[in-house]
Amino acid sequence: MSRYDRLLIELRQTPKTWLVTGVAGFIGSNLLETLLLLNQRVVGLDNFATGHQRNLDEVRAAVNNDQWERFVFIEGDIRSLADCKKAMTFCSPGEGDSVPIDYVLHQAALGSVPRSINDPIATNSTNIDGFLNMLVAARDAEVKSFTYAASSSTYGDHPGLPKVEDVIGKPLSPYAVTKYVNELYAEVFSRTYGFNAIGLRYFNVFGKRQDPNGAYAAVIPKWSASMIAGGNISINGDGETSRDFCFVENAVQANLLAATADETAKNNIYNVAFGERTTLNQLFVYLTQSLLEQGRTYNLSPVYQDFRGGDVRHSLADISKANQALGYFPKFSIKDGIARTMPWYINQSSKAL
Repeated sequence: MSRYDRLLIELRQTPKTWLVTGVAGFIGSNLLETLLLLNQRVVGLDNFATGHQRNLDEVRAAVNNDQWERFVFIEGDIRSLADCKKAMTFCSPGEGDSVPIDYVLHQAALGSVPRSINDPIATNSTNIDGFLNMLVAARDAEVKSFTYAASSSTYGDHPGLPKVEDVIGKPLSPYAVTKYVNELYAEVFSRTYGFNAIGLRYFNVFGKRQDPNGAYAAVIPKWSASMIAGGNISINGDGETSRDFCFVENAVQANLLAATADETAKNNIYNVAFGERTTLNQLFVYLTQSLLEQGRTYNLSPVYQDFRGGDVRHSLADISKANQALGYFPKFSIKDGIARTMPWYINQSSKAL
């Protein structure tokens, strides 16, 4: 039995109290769903800047009433220290008792390299000022651990593959700068205050509830939505740019393992990926095949255009450190994840009609 399987059993037997920031977002809502299905108590914090009420509604439909009553939502902003401090206690509606937070899963951020290039001030305000507020609030609340969403963008212009945690280059975007600063702040808090923090460098996470709309949509939901609608697909560059795509359930596993890891694994950075490189051209084929398996045919060829500024050419993670220290072994490949997610994309497209 894997450490993750044992952990799921332990959590069901002895529920804990969690704070998920960015809970109405893509990864946050998937974490929420998993935790509630495990009968955990969860406080969620979100300002709906990039998250959506529909994500919370979908989680509510996926759990039973008793599980949903274990969730307390706070509409607030991590840029407000008061909101961050308020979220550090679980208070059941209608009950006087309050329970302190055991584990923080900090997902709230303004993502997207292009967004950060267009509006670096907003990205800095949320990703650095907001992150510092969360660190202070969590430190003062004496939580057991603070697990935060780091980013593979931190590897910057370093050409080496696979990416190993202790070898990084210079950042290529304001977004990458902010995520690196998060790591520096977390390390300083661990040294200065004895604070337990783990950063998870996500590599191109995808799955259900990832928004396909907007100028900053990630490639898999954006392409899937366009292909379902019969639209054209645009590929930046020659299509041989590659990424290590990570299905969201793998990221959920990493978060739960990191939050509950023993002391020897704390105050560190870990890659969260599948450990396999996929080119954009290959991705296009995988999506076409998945649509065909769902009874839909896509016959258009992709349109190639200029490379996008701030993007790295290739990305591939070495996940051996997370394997050894956390017991992280991703269960779902990119093809597995696409197969599991495509019905959700198709369902969402039918709702939009």
